[in-house]
Amino acid sequence: MWRLAAFLATMLPAGAGAAGCDALSFDGARFTVCEVDLSTETLRLWLNDETGAPYGSFTALDRALAPQGETLGIAMNAGMYHDDRSPVGHYVENGHEVQPVITSEGPGNFGLLPNGVLCLTGDRARIVESRRFAEDRPDCTYATQSGPMLVIDGELHPRFLEDSDSLYVRNGIGVSEDGRTAWLAISDERVNFHHFGRLFRDGLGVGNALYFDGNISRLYDGATGRNDFGRAMGPIIGTVRKAG
Repeated sequence: MWRLAAFLATMLPAGAGAAGCDALSFDGARFTVCEVDLSTETLRLWLNDETGAPYGSFTALDRALAPQGETLGIAMNAGMYHDDRSPVGHYVENGHEVQPVITSEGPGNFGLLPNGVLCLTGDRARIVESRRFAEDRPDCTYATQSGPMLVIDGELHPRFLEDSDSLYVRNGIGVSEDGRTAWLAISDERVNFHHFGRLFRDGLGVGNALYFDGNISRLYDGATGRNDFGRAMGPIIGTVRKAG
């Protein structure tokens, strides 16, 4: 359920059985937002298949789930990665740490501090600023670090400019204050950071939101058949459902 009644009025019709995803308009731009109720669905992260090679695509991941009688529900790319598709920042999968937390400032969007870590444990999700995360490490079943943070305790990232001409298709995640709901969002046209951050803060009423990536951003929605193609991905976040 959307947080703001005014925001409901901007929503565009979504496909039937949209698996929690809705097409909508916010402040003159088109987005797709997928709401995940963590009391009924589980968000997971995936990187490599059983051979150690990155899945790289939604299709490959969905195919790997089939022998277990499962299918991919909704999914998107989940953080920045190197040329070999290994995570740039902290990454944990099924309790196994692949990459430690990085707290230093650096080039590019990842190093535009503050950045953050998405931590998934059971039926809860948290987004924690990276240095705070490193000081008081929560026990995460799944975790991915990316940057910059879009919304930090109800405020937009201080480096965002409303009139910035840096425009990309962007994707990210926001979580509710109680950690029981997560929103995966992707812009369906090019927007700047300020616009994308306001989607989460003002449109969804989210206090903390994390940027995943831009330009290569993609979404999978099994219910509508949406399967965005492009460059091979690193980490993938999504839900799983029983096949059939």
